[in-house]
Amino acid sequence: MPGLRRDRLLTLLLLGALLAADLYFHLGPRVRRRLQPRERPLGCPCARRAASPAPAPAPSAPRRVEPGGGGDPGSKLQALFAHPLYNQPEEPPLLGPEDSLLAGPEALRYYRRKVARWNRRRRMYKEQLNLTSPEPPVQLRQEASWVQFHLGINRHGLYPRSSPVVSKLLQDMRDFPTISADYSQDEKALLGACDCSQIVKPSGVHLKLVLRFSDFGKAMFKPMRQQRDEETPEDFFYFIDFQRHNAEIAAFHLDRILDFRRVPPTVGRLVNITKEILEVTRNEILQSVFFVSPASNVCFFAKCPYMCKTEYAVCGNPHLLEGSLSAFLPSLNLAPRLSVPSPWIRSYSLAGREEWEVNPLYCATVKQLYPHGSSDRLLNIIDMAIFDFLTGPGPPQRLASSTGNMDRHHYEMFTRFGDDGFLIHLDNARGFGRHSHDEVSILAPLFQCCRIKRKTLLHLQLLAQAEYRLSDVMRESLLEDQLSPVLTEPHLLALDRRLQTVLRTVQDCIEAHGEQSVVADGPVGQWAPDSSRANATS
Repeated sequence: MPGLRRDRLLTLLLLGALLAADLYFHLGPRVRRRLQPRERPLGCPCARRAASPAPAPAPSAPRRVEPGGGGDPGSKLQALFAHPLYNQPEEPPLLGPEDSLLAGPEALRYYRRKVARWNRRRRMYKEQLNLTSPEPPVQLRQEASWVQFHLGINRHGLYPRSSPVVSKLLQDMRDFPTISADYSQDEKALLGACDCSQIVKPSGVHLKLVLRFSDFGKAMFKPMRQQRDEETPEDFFYFIDFQRHNAEIAAFHLDRILDFRRVPPTVGRLVNITKEILEVTRNEILQSVFFVSPASNVCFFAKCPYMCKTEYAVCGNPHLLEGSLSAFLPSLNLAPRLSVPSPWIRSYSLAGREEWEVNPLYCATVKQLYPHGSSDRLLNIIDMAIFDFLTGPGPPQRLASSTGNMDRHHYEMFTRFGDDGFLIHLDNARGFGRHSHDEVSILAPLFQCCRIKRKTLLHLQLLAQAEYRLSDVMRESLLEDQLSPVLTEPHLLALDRRLQTVLRTVQDCIEAHGEQSVVADGPVGQWAPDSSRANATS
């Protein structure tokens, strides 16, 4: 009998020890994180940053050059935006509300409902955990930069040329504190929370989070995975390459310089992943993938069925981590988008070819398919191919390595603007992978169809001139970002080389088919650069 009581006592002691360990190591830290008041980091200690090539953070309000605005008279970027080509009235002219993406009153009502729902859920979450917080409910402000960005989208592009809204939006995404963090819809699909059919190629080696700011704006956060001077290995296939945060930033600046305005505003930021992600997320799965590395750095990784390994984690130094923040587009409930497979889609297998790779007359087939033969859709696809080629493709292999943005398997467009609507240039993080090679096959839509918009051609010819050299204006534009230098010098110089390749391809088409057959006339005025200067090698 005494032995039985002794066994019960030992069992109770063991259970008590396990409960105490669980309270101390698991429940205790979670409660302390919830009760601890949040503080914004006062500065960005550059000496503790992991990325040695990245410089100290820029001042709180870096100089931004807007098209049509004032600036340094010696600035090539300012001279470019002051050029008549960037100040021509856009055609067709905007006639009324039908040319805007959103109806203002309807959008504001929708966003007010979203804010009220978010406040209710946050209050219920705090009540469940018995948490008290002095934070007031989130308020929707009509003048918020993200709201004005959404309301300013029209059939010409995601933002007007000279609108100050984009500058304010970039500043807000860089400076505003975060109030929530969660996985993107892609990551949730991998975990079974969404329709997995939406995911084209779930690899798990990429990681992106949705951050919400104190003004209720949202941005897609892509953390730094590679140093700026690292190039994509030659043996990497394009569908397993890492996503580069600096490529997202550079793509936005290049898109604005080309006057496409089809890439959502993107800015670099140093994020305190402990205070601005871990302590504000309500996703327990996201909380569970944070850990402290042997070097005492805070890290997290993508948790999915394909790649749940800490060797693929991203780490702060010890808490700060570089990343890109891309502004969210309006909700699909407000502005439905059409996702269409590209006619020049690439194979995602290790063997086999697509038809466009073996059929030199493939474009004739594409033109017979609606709506490529009866609208501007094909010309917009060619614009996108030129943009992707400039962002840094790689070696010419049959299944080429991922050294540039060869990953454009689909394109998206707003359904409101019909078949002639512009294509949205999303997901540019696989660009700028290698500066030493050019994957000319990305230009297949251009050299197979031999068509290009006159507006696009004039911009490319202007950027080939010494006064407006593409590498120079890109270098100047990227200096505005907090994470400057965003691109290394070899990547900047490669832009000039690739630009010449595009111009030579167009010239070959003109010599073979004539200018009238190749250059699609557009409402860009009568200005044209001197061809001998425009085509001179930089």
